[in-house]
Amino acid sequence: QVQLVESGGGLVQAGGSLRLSCAASGRTFSMYYMGWFRQAPGKEREFVARITWSGGSTNYADSVKGRFTISRDNARNTVYLQMNSLKPEDTAVYYCAADTGLGYTHWGQGTQVTVSS
Repeated sequence: QVQLVESGGGLVQAGGSLRLSCAASGRTFSMYYMGWFRQAPGKEREFVARITWSGGSTNYADSVKGRFTISRDNARNTVYLQMNSLKPEDTAVYYCAADTGLGYTHWGQGTQVTVSS
């Protein structure tokens, strides 16, 4: 069983930066693709970024490309989301998720990111 705990959210002004962390339990963390998603009030959850098990390949939503960077440290069982040039429309609850080969089957509890204009 994989447990995921996000941290690093908060309130930031537009143009600022935050780094989210997602700590995972379990010895098989390095085998999973990891993703970040977000859900704004009144909207559906949407994909933000994904990273392969080795960290060698990443994918991003068009809305965050060039501003956000996903990375991972398998020795620390942690995945990160560095968010730069934040915009008010980035305001959402951010979730990390583990793709165990059957889709994103494990999710964290989420961390709130609020960007003020």
